[in-house]
Amino acid sequence: MKNICLVLFFFFSLLSFGQVNSGYPLVDAKMAAIPANSAVSTEGIAAYINVNFKTETDKIRAIFYWTASNISYDVANMYSVNFNETTQEKIAKALKTKKGVCIHYAVVFNELSQKIGIQSYIIEGYTKQNGKVSDLAHAWTAAKIDRKWYVFDPTWGSGYVNNGRFSKKINNYYFKAEPAKIIASHIPFDYLWQFSNYPITNGEFYEGKIQINKAKKYFDFEKEITKYNALSEVDQLFSSAERIEKNGLKNTMILERYEGKKKQLTYLRQNTNIEKLNAIVNEMNQAVVLLNDFIYYRNNKFKPTLSDDEISRMIETPREQLAKCQNDIYTVGSVGSQNASNVASIKKSIGAALAQAEEHALFVKNYLGKSKIVRKTMFSKVSWFGVPLN
Repeated sequence: MKNICLVLFFFFSLLSFGQVNSGYPLVDAKMAAIPANSAVSTEGIAAYINVNFKTETDKIRAIFYWTASNISYDVANMYSVNFNETTQEKIAKALKTKKGVCIHYAVVFNELSQKIGIQSYIIEGYTKQNGKVSDLAHAWTAAKIDRKWYVFDPTWGSGYVNNGRFSKKINNYYFKAEPAKIIASHIPFDYLWQFSNYPITNGEFYEGKIQINKAKKYFDFEKEITKYNALSEVDQLFSSAERIEKNGLKNTMILERYEGKKKQLTYLRQNTNIEKLNAIVNEMNQAVVLLNDFIYYRNNKFKPTLSDDEISRMIETPREQLAKCQNDIYTVGSVGSQNASNVASIKKSIGAALAQAEEHALFVKNYLGKSKIVRKTMFSKVSWFGVPLN
């Protein structure tokens, strides 16, 4: 099956930010002095951070500072993101070229956070500046520091774009931001990542209504994140798509993300079903081998001699396996239209093998019900059952 590409666009602020006093001069200076050979991989950077810093706040600051100060915004490619890149390819590219768009900043930040043992996530959503909602999607991050969630946007925190040129300037407003404040400019597609007990809707974001409204139904986001982490990838996609739809498909960015999750969900479900189908084929092949072993034994007039129970088990085992295969294949679910003919062929093969196994099982039943003298007269040559499927 072809991989499903989720088409997202990433937005970068066009405003110049005033520099905020760092408050972390020692951390920043230490990260500015990282040896070049330690900065070529996330493993090296993470190891340097773990050696030089002890608290979660200092470590996350080190990650933010390194990411924001070492990666420059790739203005030339802001509209031509390669959506076929894997996460590791994005990270490798950002570390090698020291350039990227928002997703590159986010994946590097997230990878470093996880490598030093901090729970973190990449968040996808859209933004607002000066009361105007952007028509391009964005990616940022969140991390749990000292048991509290904070939002980090290393892209917007790295500098600004003006007249098509990027200028570096660390902006600490986007470091360790309170979710209740950053929601004024950054809204996730999935409201789970608002880290709010009373998340706002997309409509409210447009209207600037970001104040906590306790008249809404209480949403225990901590509990829901724990539940989310325990889900399979398929179930995570399903639950996320439900929340995106529930919060209002207000614009094309949200709709594209919603449709993208549904497509990815279909893709993963079909892949899971294909794995189930392959398992059924393997079991069928094993049963066919056993069936052919029985046929060989029957054509050899049940020689060498086995007990009646052993003869019975010799045919009942493949018959039961084939019956199970026939039942299981009708519960597999969709595997995509391109595999429909294969499924039909497998169903036909299972049915034919099962029919032959049942004929042999009936022969054994009749055979075992006869005297030893009559049994000798019951044999005639029978054909093998075909070749197992690959």
